[in-house]
Amino acid sequence: MWNLNEVSEINYRGGYVYRIAFDDGLEGEIDFSDYIGRGPIFEPLRDIEYFKMATIEGGTIAWPNGADVAPETLYEKLEGGNKGMLADTKPRGDDMVVLS
Repeated sequence: MWNLNEVSEINYRGGYVYRIAFDDGLEGEIDFSDYIGRGPIFEPLRDIEYFKMATIEGGTIAWPNGADVAPETLYEKLEGGNKGMLADTKPRGDDMVVLS
């Protein structure tokens, strides 16, 4: 259950996938490809080089044009709420990159 947790780490994995970690230790890979084409705010993310420019803003993953995904949505995906966009939830050790 999401308790106002924030994204603490992101790591680009390839394609439209980022490994996301929350401040409570929940982590996993999320495929963001379903967001491409969901309105004009997500259209620039189609360019993979632009997609790789994500940072952590306001406790969630965000891109330079202001596109972001609510942290509670990401958290639910990692908990298994929507496996359609979930790539993997197994911990992989110390391969995270802190972006802040």
